[in-house]
Amino acid sequence: MAAAQIYNMLKEYSGAVTVKIDGLAASAASVVAMAGDSVLMSPVSLMLIHNPSTIAAGDAAEMRKTGQMLDEVKESIINAYEMKCGLGRRELSKLMDAEHTMNANEALALGFIDGILYRDDNDTNDTLIAAPAAYIGCLPMQVQNSLMEKISAKCKIVEPAETGRTADELLERLNLIKNHF
Repeated sequence: MAAAQIYNMLKEYSGAVTVKIDGLAASAASVVAMAGDSVLMSPVSLMLIHNPSTIAAGDAAEMRKTGQMLDEVKESIINAYEMKCGLGRRELSKLMDAEHTMNANEALALGFIDGILYRDDNDTNDTLIAAPAAYIGCLPMQVQNSLMEKISAKCKIVEPAETGRTADELLERLNLIKNHF
């Protein structure tokens, strides 16, 4: 659901959105990438699309509800892919069923991306290199941790210790400001 919210925020942004895939756009990250006005991928990057999954507990009725929910989530993911690349829903569903991994050349040929980073514009080599069929041993938690590390590197959060003030001093200052108004 977080990917849907990020996708929507990017689509609603009034400026041009360029998405650059510099590693692995797997799972929900592939959906977020579809929000770009321009989606560019490194020639050494990969994109993985697959069916949604979850963990559930309960009786048979609960399991059926969970299955129906996953079917709806899949349809919403296909909406994003279809809007970007123009492939048919049936073809996109088959790619997701297969847990399809694409390199930059294949992602470009299928319309998931608009260009390949660092590529010479005069390059007319249209040869597709076969994408690995396996999941490349990448676990979803590893992808999440990698993303969080990249976000942390871009964002500088100043901790109270770095300002020279203790948390108590900051709280006292906040209370003074609050009491002033």
